Amino acid sequence: MVNGDPRTAAPWVDAVLDVQPMPPIETIAAAALLALAGILVPGVWPRTRHLLTIAHEGGHALMALLTGRRLAGIRLHSDTSGLSVSVGRTTGVGMVATLAVGYLTPSALGLAAAATLASGRVTAMLWGTLLLLAGVLLQIRNFFGFGLLLVAGGLVLAVSYWAPAEIQTLVAYLLAWFLLLGGIRPVLELARTRRATRIGTSDADQLARLTGLPAGVWVVLFLAGAVVLAGLGVRLLSGI
Repeated sequence: MVNGDPRTAAPWVDAVLDVQPMPPIETIAAAALLALAGILVPGVWPRTRHLLTIAHEGGHALMALLTGRRLAGIRLHSDTSGLSVSVGRTTGVGMVATLAVGYLTPSALGLAAAATLASGRVTAMLWGTLLLLAGVLLQIRNFFGFGLLLVAGGLVLAVSYWAPAEIQTLVAYLLAWFLLLGGIRPVLELARTRRATRIGTSDADQLARLTGLPAGVWVVLFLAGAVVLAGLGVRLLSGI
């Protein structure tokens, strides 16, 4: 039987929305350096990039739902690629929006995380991350993706429940920095891949066919958007 007393939920809500003191600048700087290592170290990047793929495909999926398309599922692969499949019109604003948000989603989530942390709500940021991972997990349609989401969600849950406050803060800032700064690198990789292969299956190429705007212009727009979002987030995290 569910207890209808609203007071039973209050401690949970208060705990999640509780405002923590701002961490020392050393913690924020350490988180930024760890995030940069995850982005720039060649042997580490192929593993950490999976987090950005989760965000990228989650952005496609959410926009598909918001524009009235039917989501058929998400697949995440061991080579850090991914695929979101939705059913609906193959042209029009909805399809354009669905394709356009993927490369911007990591940086946008990083900005949201930065804003949450700037307000002192570390727990809210971690639980928000957990809810987003759970939402993507419900749409996963392959074993690798399912395992990846279980590992990522399990780690965030473990930190949220059992880690001391200092570690929770470090992890929360690490995730925010990684999303903000890491969101730029896949766009640069897209530009390099398009110059080398010209396969024509990327988000930018599909948008070019839908809109008539050259794929190179879409890549520039992705990069500009990611840089602007990252800049706003960095200001929030660094207190500039």
